[in-house]
Amino acid sequence: MPAEAGTFLRKGRTMSTSSHDAARSGSFKIGGDLDVNRLGFGAMRITGKGVWGPPADHDEAIRTLKRLPELGVNFIDTADSYGPDVSEWLIREALHPYPKGLTIATKGGLTRSGPDIWWPVGRPEYLLQQVHKSLRNLGVEQIELWQLHRIDPKVPADEQFDAIKSLLDQKLVRHAGLSEVSIADIEAASKFFDVATVQNRYNLVDRTSEDVLDYCTAQGIGFIPWFPLAAGDLAKPGSVLDAISGKYNATPGQIALAWILRRSPVMLPIPGTSKVAHLEQNVAAVDIILSDEDFSALDAEGRRLFQSAT
Repeated sequence: MPAEAGTFLRKGRTMSTSSHDAARSGSFKIGGDLDVNRLGFGAMRITGKGVWGPPADHDEAIRTLKRLPELGVNFIDTADSYGPDVSEWLIREALHPYPKGLTIATKGGLTRSGPDIWWPVGRPEYLLQQVHKSLRNLGVEQIELWQLHRIDPKVPADEQFDAIKSLLDQKLVRHAGLSEVSIADIEAASKFFDVATVQNRYNLVDRTSEDVLDYCTAQGIGFIPWFPLAAGDLAKPGSVLDAISGKYNATPGQIALAWILRRSPVMLPIPGTSKVAHLEQNVAAVDIILSDEDFSALDAEGRRLFQSAT
C-alpha cells in the first residue's frame, strides 16, 4: 500500500479512492456498438481456492460485486468454468436485475474436475450446452459477449468457429471473441464470424502476445489482458517500477494498471479481487497519468526483463 492507505498522488494532489470513477479510464465499443468503460472487472477470484467452489467470504464477495456499478465499472468478465458456475451465480445474486449499461461477458470451452484443473472441450454440442447454462446462471436472454475460453486441439478449429457462428445466428450471443490465440487463429475464426475481442495473458513483463495486441489495435478488436497486474522482478525494491510507484505515491499494481491502460486504446484490463478495498485500489489507477518518460521507462524495462526470461 502507499504511505497513506487508499490514497495516491495525481499531479501533486492526494485523492481518496472513494472518489474514483472507472469511466475516467475511457470507453471502448466492443464489436462497434457495445460501449463499456475500459477498466473492467475479472470475476475469477470471487470463487474458492483453485478457482473451485464458493468463496471463503461469501458476503465480502457480494459486497465487492455490488460496489462495481458505484465505481463506474460496467464490464464484468467471467466464465462458466469459474467455480464451475459459482462466479456466474454470485454475479446474478449480487446484481440482478442488472443496472442499465452493465455488460457481463462470459466464456465457455473449459471443463473442470477439481481445483486448478482445466481441460478444453470444444465439441459444438458442448459449447451450445454451456451457453444455455450461462444464460440460466446469469438470468439473461442473450449474452452480450461470449468468448471461447480455449481452442480445443482435439476438435477441428473450423467446427468450433462454426458453432460460435451458430450462437450468433441464433442470437443467444450478441458478440463473440477468443481467448489465448495467435494472429493466425483470429484470422481463421474471422472467416466464420467477426471476432469482437481477444483475451490473452499480457502485462508489463509478459509480452508473449505483443504481436496479437498490435494486430488487435490495428483491427479495432478489443484486447482483454488477463493477469494484467503481474510485474515480477520489476516490482522489487529499487526497480524502475518501485521508483515510479514512489513518485506517484501509488502501489506497483496501480502503476502497472495505469501503464497497461495507456498501452493501447483497445485495451480492456479486468483486474480481479474478492475484496472491496482492493477493488477500490484498482479503480484508483484510472486517475494516475503517467508522464511520457515514465511510460517509456516502464515499457523498456518490461521488455528487457521479458526478453531476458525468454
